[in-house]
Amino acid sequence: MTKKDGSSILVTGATGTVGSELVKQLVRSGQDLIRAAVHSKNKADKLKPYKTLEIVNMDYDKPETIADALNNIDKLFLLTPPSVEMVDISSRLVEQARKNRVKLIVKLSAMGADLEPGFSGGRLHQQAEEIIDESGIPYTFLRPNAFMQNFVNRSGQTIKNQNAFYLPSGDAKISFVDVRDVAAVAAQVLTKNGNQHLNKAYNITGPQALSHSQVAEILSEETGRTISYIDISEEDARKGMKKMGMGD
Repeated sequence: MTKKDGSSILVTGATGTVGSELVKQLVRSGQDLIRAAVHSKNKADKLKPYKTLEIVNMDYDKPETIADALNNIDKLFLLTPPSVEMVDISSRLVEQARKNRVKLIVKLSAMGADLEPGFSGGRLHQQAEEIIDESGIPYTFLRPNAFMQNFVNRSGQTIKNQNAFYLPSGDAKISFVDVRDVAAVAAQVLTKNGNQHLNKAYNITGPQALSHSQVAEILSEETGRTISYIDISEEDARKGMKKMGMGD
């Protein structure tokens, strides 16, 4: 199998919101050697239409599966679950990447990961970034703002059933970004030769900063229903994410 730019790419989190879009864009770009790491065989079904894609099972708790997934890989797209285990998982992946002489790690981080004191999720990303930096492997950190798709993937059920969505954001304005744009940046970094992106970090934002109340107004106008934004505490938000299997 030939390699379009002379490299092989492993995409972790390949069935997730960003990962699946990145796989799609890499395949469309003509990149020949793409390996998609999946945790669940059932979720892997969504990737089967991509005939040139190599699908591997990777269990973060089984080092041998991580080693197998990284075997003969040049570039790693590192996407880890949003949980307290993020740092440990990143450490395992980076160690195996070092052993397998991976040449580049592109990490999906979060906007604000470099801030002090920052926020809890940002601090986890910061620790993971530090592990990569200390490994000596060249890297690019992508720090997107909140995803537009979260209103479907995380809040879609309550929007549909309760005409409301619940988040601990107050009146803060956020430049929401489309995951397709995030994936496009990642694909560009992964497939283009050259050193212009090495050991750099990029914030990725949308074109306009909106409060959640403004988002609710837009959703109301587009759906013809009255959609409300309900501000909640961070503790209630964590409990909600845990119920969805996204928290600790």
